[in-house]
Amino acid sequence: MLIDTHTHIDMENFKDRFDDVIKTAKEYGVEKVVIPGVEPAGFVRIAELCENYKNVFGAVGVHPEELNSYNDEAEEQIKQYLKHPKIVALGEVGLDYYWDKSQIERQKEIFERQILIAKEAGKPILVHDREAHQDSFEILKKTGAADVGVVMHCFSGSPEFAMECVKEGFYIALGGVVTFKNAKKVKEVAKVVPLEKLLLETDAPYMTPVPFRGKENQPAYVKFVAQEIADLRGISFEEVAGTTTANAEKLLKL
Repeated sequence: MLIDTHTHIDMENFKDRFDDVIKTAKEYGVEKVVIPGVEPAGFVRIAELCENYKNVFGAVGVHPEELNSYNDEAEEQIKQYLKHPKIVALGEVGLDYYWDKSQIERQKEIFERQILIAKEAGKPILVHDREAHQDSFEILKKTGAADVGVVMHCFSGSPEFAMECVKEGFYIALGGVVTFKNAKKVKEVAKVVPLEKLLLETDAPYMTPVPFRGKENQPAYVKFVAQEIADLRGISFEEVAGTTTANAEKLLKL
């Protein structure tokens, strides 16, 4: 069994074929998926999908690119949705310095606020960290985020940084990038991180793995991520699938 711990199949382009996407995932051995939120307007849809599909779980949070949607009302919504039994984490939240460096302090403030909400709710945190490794790491350490569990989503740092995260107790989540021929850094991360600290994800519809690179991603394709990690580590697909599934079930209480 496989688990896609981060997939955006709540998006509009999946709306009329959600059943097919879930069915295809099961055919590929992907039995559970987690849909993270990025802004308050999407929380209702995620909760509905969780309620209507046994093996669909969700997370809620405000993404750093959606800063303008964060206010007192959004904060209250996050707190309420985190009480839902199938909302298993806070996310995706974090820092993104790739697109906009003009609101860095505001990004940090909102990231910290949401971590504290997660800690109060006792739910793990799905972290978006793009070109902001050191600041993300320092905020996570300062707030004691590891107390509830931390997932470094779509990890893009060095193997050395990955091991620093592991030392703090964080999980490293890898997706389709690990299958890309020139993704040498991510491939090294896949080799050195203890299997007990790895999670699998797709970030669908983005980051589609080989052999479907360039096409729309979907949860089924997490199978190719698992296979690549197995090949890189010289172990069986079954070992990668089994351990990463156990990791996800333990951390996210799936």
